[in-house]
Parts: sequence; structure tokens; C-alpha cells
Amino acid sequence: MIIVELFMRILLLSFVLFLSPTLLAQASQPDWSSVEEETLRHFRALLQFDTSDPPGRELPAAEYIRDVLEAEGFEVEMLATDPERPNVITRLEGNGDKEPLLIMAHTDVVNVDPEKWTFPPFSATVDNGYVYGRGAVDDKDNLASALMVMLELKRQNVQLDRDVIFLAESGEEGATEYGIEFMVNEHFEKIESEFCLAEGGSVARVNREVQYAGIQTVEKIPYRVDLLATGVAGHGSVPLQTNSVTRLAKAVAAIADWRSPIRLNETTAAYFQRLASISPADAAQRYLDILDPNLAGEVDEYFLANEPRHSSMLRSSLSPNIFNAGYRINVIPSEAAASVDFRALPDEDIPAFLDEIRRVINDPAVQVSLGDRNTRPPGEARLNTAAFSAIEENISKHYGVITLPTMSTGATDMAYLRNKGIQCYGIGPAIDREDAALGFGAHSDQERILISELHRFVRFNWDVVVQLAASGN
Repeated sequence: MIIVELFMRILLLSFVLFLSPTLLAQASQPDWSSVEEETLRHFRALLQFDTSDPPGRELPAAEYIRDVLEAEGFEVEMLATDPERPNVITRLEGNGDKEPLLIMAHTDVVNVDPEKWTFPPFSATVDNGYVYGRGAVDDKDNLASALMVMLELKRQNVQLDRDVIFLAESGEEGATEYGIEFMVNEHFEKIESEFCLAEGGSVARVNREVQYAGIQTVEKIPYRVDLLATGVAGHGSVPLQTNSVTRLAKAVAAIADWRSPIRLNETTAAYFQRLASISPADAAQRYLDILDPNLAGEVDEYFLANEPRHSSMLRSSLSPNIFNAGYRINVIPSEAAASVDFRALPDEDIPAFLDEIRRVINDPAVQVSLGDRNTRPPGEARLNTAAFSAIEENISKHYGVITLPTMSTGATDMAYLRNKGIQCYGIGPAIDREDAALGFGAHSDQERILISELHRFVRFNWDVVVQLAASGN
């Protein structure tokens, strides 16, 4: 009996030792109270660097990140086309069973008008549970979170089936030639991966109650359409039918009244289906009806008047935003120009769409052409991947709500990576929907984040990365 018991103990010990790397990878957890203190410290330090773009100088934030990583034993590279605007990159190596995972965020922020801020924009002031500062939700929240995930993966000695790559990029706010374009064009081998997690999503809260999580899987492509109307110059006292301003005004009105055809994709179809499942009955019916070509027209009218963001998600959109005509009250100008914000669906045929604009304007005296703009290449992330599944599972675990795949009407740097075949997903912390209207959102004059939601986002981020990359998952 004693011999049998001893044999069983030896067998059990051998089994535990055999499984120990996997068990350690699964069971090892950070000390979350310590992580939260460190997260807030790094987050506030990053907010206090003025990395406004323009003019664009991310170097102080990049050096801070480099120093934090190197202090933990990471090998860090600073890659740049401009020494004032470096990109910081490091990686934790896995066993190579799976292709790498890239987690990235940008170090630059949009510029500010300091006089409009209650708290100085680069003070990282803590007040009533919030941190205020430019970049609080765009994008130094993701930056601090990704940094903490990397630090804890190394500290906990998590065994990895895939490399985890960290990229802190410059130039996202309109100067991508210094950041993601430079990395893709010159150093793609350093960031090539199967999956990518970056900005572009968020968890929506209303009255402090979480409603749903929006995860960005595709985005519209920004273009600039320039209109140039020509006519005969003359004295303003003698009105002319050839007046270039009149021609331009009619062209702009025609564009504003026209709506291009509704075209749903995998992401937007899933978005409306899932949104219907959590909406009141009348709204739910609209979200289902938009999927039916026979009913979509009436719903589209409602969206345009009441939910313009949803209307924009249905099609390639046009918004005339700049008008430039005339120089004296008594002179009929020979030229008048306007510029239109054109947000194209990822698969839009751009030359054919421009021809359609010309048809709608129906005036040979109005030229239609593409103008200069920092645009993005097309690409889309699939919904049937291990990464999207991991995000969904952990949204449910940490927030207890449904995940809505979303097509952003704006633009992010993920477009350059999706165009290369990387499956990129935009994530973000919980943000009060009321904040944007109150001036507390991204790019606002009182940008802020709730500290408790920053901490919850770090835990969510950690679990997604561990599920995707740790051995045994």
C-alpha cells in the first residue's frame, strides 16, 4: 500500500512538472493594485509631454517609453526618418508556433488652444476620479495600456506561442510619413504579424452604465474632392448666367442632395444585426429593416435626419466643407472653388465615383478632381478570427455587454497594416457617450478619462493578449 501511494505521488509530481510551463503561463497574474499605481504614473507622465502634431515632436515621450522598457531588460529600437519623431519598437519572443501579435499606439496628439482648458492641457490633472489632458483618450490611454501589458508579460515570465511586438508610433495625427508609413515601407519585417490591436474602438457608457463595445474592423477611406467652377468675369451690377459662384453653388447643392447607393459589408451588416438585439423595439426594427433592400430607403431617410453617423456607415459619403469664391463685392469672379470631404467605402471604385459626381453636377463648367490629402489604403479585418473571438470573450468578461464590429467613418493607422494583410482590431476603454457633447471627448478642450476605466481597460487588454499569445491557450 505504501509503495502504491509513493508511486502515485511520483506520477502526480511528474505530471505537474510536465505541465508546469503551461500552468504557469495560464495561472500567473499581475499584482493588480501595483499595476494600477504604475499605470497611472506612466499615463500621467506621458500626458505631460507636449507631443502636439503639428508641429510634431514625439521625442520626449519616445525616450520615456524607451527608458521604461530598457530598465526592465527589453531591447529597444528607435526608428525614425526625423530624429525628433522616432518610433519605439520592442518584442517579446515566443516559441514560433503562431505568427506574431502587434500591439501599438501613437505618441502624438492634436494641438491645443490652452486658454480654453480649465486644467492646463499637459498637466495630467487628477480631479474627481478623472485624469484631464490632451491625449487622455487619443491615444495615450492605449499607449499606457500596451506598455503595461508588455512589462507584465516579461515580469510574469509568460510563455508565449507567438512573438508580441510593441510599437509606439509617431505622426498618426496627419503626418503618417513619420510613423506608420515609414514603418510599413522601410521596416515592415519588424512589425509583420498575424493580428494587431490598436486604437479605434471604445466601450460605450450612458449614465455610467456600459451599453456595448464597438470594435473597429474596417474604416472608410478619406479623399478630397475639389470643384472648380469657371465663368465670365464681369461687373457685379450686371448679373450673368455664367457667374462662377452661382455655378459652384448649384454644384455643391447637387452634391449635398445626392446620396450614393447603400452598400453594406460584413462589418456593417453584423453591426446593425447585433445593435438590433440590444435596442428598444422601434429602433431594433429600423436596424433590421436597413438590411432589407426593399425597406432600407425609408430607414435611410430617418438615419439622415436623426442618426447621421449611421447614414454615413451605409455608403460612400460627401460633405462640402470649404468654399472659396470672389474677392470684391462688385466683381463677378471668373473662378470659384470648393472642397468636399469624400469618405469612401473600402472597395469603392474611385474613378467611377468621380464620374458619378460629374453626372450629378451636370455642368461641364465645373471641374471635378481629387485634391491633395493624407489618405489611407483599403483593407478590412475579418470577424471569424481567433483575435476577434478573444476580444468578444473578454468584452463579455470585463464589461458584460455585446461586441459590435464597427466601420469607422474616420481614419486610423490600422488601414496601412490591413492593406498588408494584418488582421487589425481597434479597441479602447469605456467612455461616457455624454462626454463628447459636453466637451470632454477626444480632440476636445477638456479631454479626460475616468481612472477606473483606464484600469479596467488594462486588465481587458492583458487578458486578450494572454489569450492570443500565451502557450496553452
